[in-house]
Amino acid sequence: MFELDLRSRAPIYEQLVDKIKELIINNVLKPDEQLPAVRVLASELTINPNTIQKAYRELEYREYIYSIPGKGSFVKPAIPENNTARMQTLENELSRIVSEMLYLGASPQEIITRVKTRLAKNGGGKNG
Repeated sequence: MFELDLRSRAPIYEQLVDKIKELIINNVLKPDEQLPAVRVLASELTINPNTIQKAYRELEYREYIYSIPGKGSFVKPAIPENNTARMQTLENELSRIVSEMLYLGASPQEIITRVKTRLAKNGGGKNG
């Protein structure tokens, strides 16, 4: 399920956070689906369980997952009303990306076409 690059400069827990986040965003991991137990995943990836725990804590802080004591960690369903701060952060990132694309010579129409293509591939932002 996860492939980590042990030679990467990025810390292992950050790689794990990014991989799980990507699986959630791409709807591979569904809302309320249980994540692998810390010990199971640590054994599977042959890394320290504390690293897995740190990644899960970070994902919980970023509100991608939630934990139930004694049960495990689960994918948190997206609630549009609760995403204002995160949406603002992503909008700022999008603004930076659009500016960079314009700087690199992309026309506004080309950028719009690329966004439309991406939306079509992702189902227009619909989950499931």
